[in-house]
Order: sequence, then structure tokens, then C-alpha cells
Amino acid sequence: MKVLLKEDVENLGYAGDVSNVADGYGRNYLIPKGFAVLATPKVMKQASVWRKKAEIRRAELHAEYEALAARIEEITLTFQARAGNTGKLYGSVTTSQIADTLNEKLGTEIDRRKVGTEPLRQLGKHLVPVRLSGEFQPDLTVIIESEDGEETEIVVEELIEDVIVEVDGEVVTEEIVEEVIVIASEEA
Repeated sequence: MKVLLKEDVENLGYAGDVSNVADGYGRNYLIPKGFAVLATPKVMKQASVWRKKAEIRRAELHAEYEALAARIEEITLTFQARAGNTGKLYGSVTTSQIADTLNEKLGTEIDRRKVGTEPLRQLGKHLVPVRLSGEFQPDLTVIIESEDGEETEIVVEELIEDVIVEVDGEVVTEEIVEEVIVIASEEA
């Protein structure tokens, strides 16, 4: 089914574009939601008008997203959570919690599905991507501190080097790993 897009549709096209979509997607989603109309010769005459309106709207959104991305990169969100001796959280800090706190702090409405990829389950500092659009994906700094305020030792293994050894004609790779103990506290 050929449809003429009235609005920009993510992963499909821009307003004024003619797209070939599955019949069900067009009839059950795009047309009822007002994102597209059936591509007929009469409707095709309106395509240039929709393109011009969409270009103006995209320019406005571009400026808005650029400013919002700069604000997001400057922000640091801090969460308190219960954690074990190793620094692993008993629960997690979810993308919903991050999105809600970010929206409260900025006064925006960023959907939780656009924040990060998975819940955070470790104490420390994390960079969480926020997908505003394809072009703007700023990193948000999230710090998770221990709820009880006590210092917690976090054991982090760092790969120092790979050692390649030949044993009985076979090449064997051994990893030398160093355990680094990081102290996480409220002050960190």
C-alpha cells in the first residue's frame, strides 16, 4: 500500500514522502493516527505543502533538541540505593526512575524508552544515553550512592595485558588481571 506521510514517522520517512508500507500498518496505524493518507493523484498535489510545513517544524525541533542536549549533558542525577559489599545493588535504578527525575529537573517530557538501554545495578558513576532524535543523543551522568552512607568496597577487575605463551606447539593466551578495590561512599 502506498501512503503519503503527513508527518515525520521514525524509521519510515518525512512528511510529504510517499512510502510503500504493509497494508495492516497503513490501515490500522498510520492512517487512523493521522500520520499518513492513501497516496492518490489528488492527494499527491498536497505533498509539497506538507513537505514545507515539515521542514519548518524540523528546523524548530533541531534548535530545541540542540539546546536540550546541551542541558542534559550538564546535569548529574544522584540516586540512593541499597547495595551489598561488592557494590551491586539489591534492586536497580530503572530507566523510568531516571526519566522521571530528569523530566522533573528539566521540566520536559522525555519518554522512559528514550533513556538508556537497561537498568543500572552497580554503585558508581554511569553515563546513560538519552535518545532525543537520530542526530541528538547526549549522555546523562548518573551517580548511584549507597543508601546507608557507609563506604563500600567495589572489586573491579582490570585486564592488564594478554600474555601469549606457546605450550606443546599450541598457542595459549593468558590474561593477567588485576583486582582494583574502589571505595564508594557518599563523598565520592
